Amino acid sequence: MAYSAKVMDHFSNPRNVGEMKDPSGVGEVGNPKCGDFMRMFLKVENNIITDVSFMTFGCGAAIATSSMATEMIKGKSIDDALKLTNKAVMEALDGLPPVKVHCSVLAEQAIKSAVADYYRRQGIDPTPIVGEIPECEACHV
Repeated sequence: MAYSAKVMDHFSNPRNVGEMKDPSGVGEVGNPKCGDFMRMFLKVENNIITDVSFMTFGCGAAIATSSMATEMIKGKSIDDALKLTNKAVMEALDGLPPVKVHCSVLAEQAIKSAVADYYRRQGIDPTPIVGEIPECEACHV
């Protein structure tokens, strides 16, 4: 299984790693039983994601997709962050092996989960805005 140079870079030198103090929202997706679990932290000010970080338990592709996703939404509006797709994350990493595509799906879902938590903390029902966040299909092992 071959990984691109960008995947290897984000795995070896992940950006925005670590737990955030006083986040505006926290999202958790995945299942440690299948080996991939992501926690995403957001700091939101005036509808802009001013800071984002993650903690991922999983393979190199899971770490790389988490890292890339944080880079892609930092400084963006919540609306723009919700438009980020797993396909865009994969393209930014110059692709992933087919067996690792679920890692990019988890990164997309982690962002949505963190935004949903942000809205819940504001007393707003996130479902009409964020939509349903399905369980990881790869985690049904």
